[in-house]
Amino acid sequence: MAATALVTENFKFVSLFFKSKDVMIFNGLIALGTVASQTAYNVFAFECPCSPGRNYLYGLATIGAPALAFFLVGIMMNNSTWDLVSECRLRSCRKLSGASAFALLGTIVGRGMVAPITWVVFSLLQGQAYMCAFSEFVDPGTLEGFPSGQGPKVMAKFPCQSSVPTELSSFGAEVERRLKFESQLTGWLLVAVMSVTVFLMLCLKRCSSPLGYQQENYWSQYRSNEKTLFQRTAAVHARQLAAENVKTFFGFVALDTDEKEQLAEHQSAGPICSTNWNRVTGVYLYRENKGLPLYSRLNKWATYSLENNVEAMEKEMDVIS
Repeated sequence: MAATALVTENFKFVSLFFKSKDVMIFNGLIALGTVASQTAYNVFAFECPCSPGRNYLYGLATIGAPALAFFLVGIMMNNSTWDLVSECRLRSCRKLSGASAFALLGTIVGRGMVAPITWVVFSLLQGQAYMCAFSEFVDPGTLEGFPSGQGPKVMAKFPCQSSVPTELSSFGAEVERRLKFESQLTGWLLVAVMSVTVFLMLCLKRCSSPLGYQQENYWSQYRSNEKTLFQRTAAVHARQLAAENVKTFFGFVALDTDEKEQLAEHQSAGPICSTNWNRVTGVYLYRENKGLPLYSRLNKWATYSLENNVEAMEKEMDVIS
């Protein structure tokens, strides 16, 4: 039953994860999913080896390896990462200043750090991995009444109470209490440092932005709507182009009723040249044209196309040949 409930909750999380458009909700869902994963791992999979040397490696790997994996996944799932890659490949990043590149990288890394930091913080607050990693480094001399002559080999067994010699089992609570204190203190300090860092970064972003708060909010809404409409329209365009090509090959195309109605509503779809695809692909920083805002690469392309401004189009948007 517990495993079924866990799977159900993870499916709900994934569904909300991909439906969310708001950055704060998006990051909150990432954090909640990470907490659920971390809790499930501690319950079902965590098993300290209780052996000198291995404890340290296992504990650090438990904290660090998933955090690294979450970070890389976060970087890969961020569209800004691939916008930056495309910008450097197509235009050698010549339109990006040092400050702009730093701000963009900061945004990518910041979004990618949500899940890793959450994993590390909750690992430290729970204390199991830290206790496993550092139990062998506890100095027996600091434990009142602890027999002398005991070394790391004995101390490494304390995360596994069943492995501790009977005459030393009474010291288990003190060792656990001390290590959890250190672990949780480190976790809360990390929370405090990250909170201050995020606050300062948000202040810096607001102070350096050329736009007011309301226009920033409008720009965010525009990007979200443009992305949704672009993807929806691209899906219809690709389906219609595929249907036309299939019909050309076979002489007919098998469509259901909804697809027939949808395709009948639109004109025939022609392929879009690679030059235009490249012009609307890549990093975009806020620009204005004759005092009017341009909110995206697509907005800039559409504006120059309507003005038939070929010179500006080539200067601003063309790729490195």
